Amino acid sequence: MKRFSALRAGDFTRIAILIIPLLFGFGTFANAASDAGHGEAAAHGEDGGHGGHGEESAGDVIMHHILDSNKMEFDPFGSFALPKLVIGGFDLSITKHVVFMWLAAIILLAVFLYVGNYYKRIGSRKAPGGVANVMEAIVQFIRLDVAKSNIGEGYERHMPYLLTVFVFILVLNLLGLIPYGASATGNINVTLTLSVFTFFITQVAAVKAHGIKGYLAHLTAGTHPALWIIMIPIEFIGLFTKPIALTIRLFANMTAGHIVILSLIFISFILKSFIVAVFVSVPFSVIIYLLEIFIAFLQAFIFTMLSALFIGLASSHDESHEPEAAH
Repeated sequence: MKRFSALRAGDFTRIAILIIPLLFGFGTFANAASDAGHGEAAAHGEDGGHGGHGEESAGDVIMHHILDSNKMEFDPFGSFALPKLVIGGFDLSITKHVVFMWLAAIILLAVFLYVGNYYKRIGSRKAPGGVANVMEAIVQFIRLDVAKSNIGEGYERHMPYLLTVFVFILVLNLLGLIPYGASATGNINVTLTLSVFTFFITQVAAVKAHGIKGYLAHLTAGTHPALWIIMIPIEFIGLFTKPIALTIRLFANMTAGHIVILSLIFISFILKSFIVAVFVSVPFSVIIYLLEIFIAFLQAFIFTMLSALFIGLASSHDESHEPEAAH
């Protein structure tokens, strides 16, 4: 099979540069939206301190490891507070999830720039190897099995976004599985921002494909004008159900996996049983952890595939003939 010849240095550079605005969007949105939650958590912490109870329940510890915070903790080596930044009344302080989003962006920039330079050196003289070979496989997969199969004609213009979203979510998911790591995709503010990007790209693709008139006509679903008062609100609400589904799906799956692993570990401490730890907690935690590695890849694929599907449905010209056929 002929090797995919479009993998040039410029392609990877453009994809890498696309990560930067995504990164700042994620960081800003996640901090501003979660400010209220941080304030409530701090208030509860102060109330607990006044009560004289220094102990935390297993549920408190589990949620402490899952939720975002303004501290980086490396038990038993200690922790340090992250800088606080308030601009115009908006809390844009750096949080643990923002740090891992920055780390993911740095990793991806380094990989893409390395692969781009690698292709620039070898050209088309020989087949790639190592990291470049892995990246070519990923690009081929997103290009053929995700973008082309779901969007069809014109899929190339959406490739940089879809590829960036896939690798960005994948790296974030995997970073949450390393020691002292945190899964930013377990933050609903982050997944919501990712979905908002998909939402706007989908609407722009629909307007480009059908024009303003065709886009507005879609809100009537080709029904009789007497039914527009019902159909327009329904179709308008339907525009927002897709990004909401993307938001909840990624957030819930990534959060649930971490809760299950931590809960299994705490069973042995709650029951104070060495037998439970050896034969229940440790084996099942390892199994769920391996399953989480698979889910990290799966959820990145599902989010990207659904984004491509929504873009394809919005820009498809098949639906534009349905009202005419109905008449």
